[in-house]
Amino acid sequence: MSAATVAPLTKKKKFDREGFLYFLFVLPVIIYIIIFKYKPLTGWYYAFTNYKVGMKSSAIEYLGLKNFSSLFINEAYLRQVLQVVKNTLIMAFMGIFLSSPLTVTFAICLNEMNSTRARKIVQTITTLPHFISVVTLYSVVYFMLSNSGFVNTLLMSMGKISTPINFMATPDHTYLKMWLYGVWKNIGWNSIVYLAAIAGIDQELYEAAMIDGAGRFQRMLHITVPGIIPTFFVLLVMSIGNLLNTGYEMQYVFQNSMNKQYIQTIDLYVYNQGISDGNIPFATAVGMLKSVIALILFSTANVLSRVVRGSSVF
Repeated sequence: MSAATVAPLTKKKKFDREGFLYFLFVLPVIIYIIIFKYKPLTGWYYAFTNYKVGMKSSAIEYLGLKNFSSLFINEAYLRQVLQVVKNTLIMAFMGIFLSSPLTVTFAICLNEMNSTRARKIVQTITTLPHFISVVTLYSVVYFMLSNSGFVNTLLMSMGKISTPINFMATPDHTYLKMWLYGVWKNIGWNSIVYLAAIAGIDQELYEAAMIDGAGRFQRMLHITVPGIIPTFFVLLVMSIGNLLNTGYEMQYVFQNSMNKQYIQTIDLYVYNQGISDGNIPFATAVGMLKSVIALILFSTANVLSRVVRGSSVF
C-alpha cells in the first residue's frame, strides 16, 4: 500500500487550559443564574393549583387556568391589577425617559469639570447613596419631611406655614416623590457607565475640533453625545425589557394607608397577595403574566433597535 493511500492520522486535540480557566471564572455566575433565576421557575406550578401554605402534596388540586381567568372575571382583582399596572408603568416610564437623559447630562457635566479633585468629590457624594439601604434612605427622608422634620421646622420658623405638612402621609405627587428618591439614590452610580463610554472616545477628535475652533459646548454636542449614544441605546433597550421590574423594596418601605393605592407596583402587589394575604396561586399567576409581558417588551425593543440602529443586544 502506497503512502498516498494511507489516511492521515488525526491529531489529538490539545487541552485548552486558558479557555478552561476562563470557564472557571464564568462558572460562579452560571451557578448563580441557575439557582436564583431558573430554579425558582419551578414555583410557577402553583399558579395552576389551589396551593396554601402548609398544604400536603396529596391535597394540592390542579385548577388549570382558573387563577389566570380570575384576573379578568373578578372585578375587584381586575381593578386592583389595572391600578398596580398603571402605577408600575408610570414609575417605569419616569425612570426611563426622565432618569436616563438626566443621568447622561450629569455624566457629561461631571466629565467637563476642570478640577479633578472637585470631580472626585461630586462623584463620591452622588455615588454613596447607592450603597445605603432603603431603610436608611427612609430614615433620611423621614428626618427631612416628617411633621417634626427639618423642612417643616424651617418653614414654620420662616413663617411660611402655621401647621406642619405631612409630606409622607399624603397621596399627592406620589409618583414624583418616588422618582426623586430613586434619582437621589442612583444617579451617581448609573453615571459610571456613561463616564466609561466618554473615556473610550478618541481624544484626537477633541483635539481636531479644538484646532477647528470648536468651543466646549460644540465639542460636547458633536463629539461626546454621539460617542455615548450607542451605550445609551443598549441601556435603553435593557431598561425597556425591565420596564415592569420597578422593584418593591423602596415602595414597600415608603407605603402607608394614605399612598398605598398609588405606590403599589406589580412586584409589591405580588408580595402583598402572596406573603401578606397567603393567596400564593393568584400572586404567582400575576408574576407569570408580568414576566411574559416583560419578555415581549424586551424582544420588541430589541427588534426596533436592530431596525433603527442596525444593531441590537442579541
